[in-house]
Amino acid sequence: MRYFFLAIMLLQCSTYLAAENDNMAQLEVQAKQLSAQLGLQLKARLQAAIKEGGPANAIAVCNVSAPEIAAELSKDGWTVGRTSLKLRNLANQPDAWEHETLLTFEQKLASGAPAAGLQNSTVEVDNGEKRYRFMKAIAVDTVCMACHGEAIAEPVQAALAEKYPHDAAKGYKSGDLRGAFTISKILGDE
Repeated sequence: MRYFFLAIMLLQCSTYLAAENDNMAQLEVQAKQLSAQLGLQLKARLQAAIKEGGPANAIAVCNVSAPEIAAELSKDGWTVGRTSLKLRNLANQPDAWEHETLLTFEQKLASGAPAAGLQNSTVEVDNGEKRYRFMKAIAVDTVCMACHGEAIAEPVQAALAEKYPHDAAKGYKSGDLRGAFTISKILGDE
């Protein structure tokens, strides 16, 4: 009889763990979709702004449109944003977990890992609140170079100084880690 109850308990535990793993997989799929949407929408708006008025025109996209896109995608309990170790917008300051994840991304990139594959996720409990967190690396590509590269034209530098007086997001090379999309969802109370 004791073995029967033990077998039932093990079956319940394995069923619970399977459901928990399935839930985590679904959360990761949704987080990846949200980060991809933010990246695609932001890049499309940046390219359109550059085509319309040059690189200096694109600064308004990152300044105004990027937070708007993130806010539009932040629904159904999800919070969507961007962060970096080298900030342009101080409102995007990484928290401790984001900072550690960005440092890990930098180490992996330095070891030869492609930035496109760098991601991290976790579930954390803070003050009794359970939250799923996901980060996906943002690699510097050609569309980024005019405003984030090593050689920034004077009109772009002037526009950056006006919008971002504490800008630290310059001097990048193509393929460098610009930062990461950061996605989270409150899962409930623990």
